[in-house]
Amino acid sequence: MTDARHYPGQVGIDAYGNGGFRFAGISHRGSLLCLPSGMFAWDVTDVADITAETLAPVFAVADDIDVLLIGVGPDIAAIPRDLREALRERKVIVEAVNTGSAIRTYNVLLAEERAVAAALIAVDKVR
Repeated sequence: MTDARHYPGQVGIDAYGNGGFRFAGISHRGSLLCLPSGMFAWDVTDVADITAETLAPVFAVADDIDVLLIGVGPDIAAIPRDLREALRERKVIVEAVNTGSAIRTYNVLLAEERAVAAALIAVDKVR
């Protein structure tokens, strides 16, 4: 990344696992926010860490996205209803799925040039 926390462009994800992600020829350790303005380190390690505060960067660009994919880790888990409703009020469709499924869908929608964002919790093992 250009600094330890940001890559200046939204790109597809080439690989994930071992606690991080590979994209744009670089390796990033930890969770990741993929926004129209770039790829950002995301200080979330568990679905319980997903709050209005940790999603603030998403809310800041909500007018520029149609779909937010949330990779909640290795299993499926729900995000708080108030966050879903707040994003829905901003006309953002929210899909919370396991991290691998979120990445695959994110890559497809990005390749289709759709207005997509992803909030991805890093996982150790790929399924």
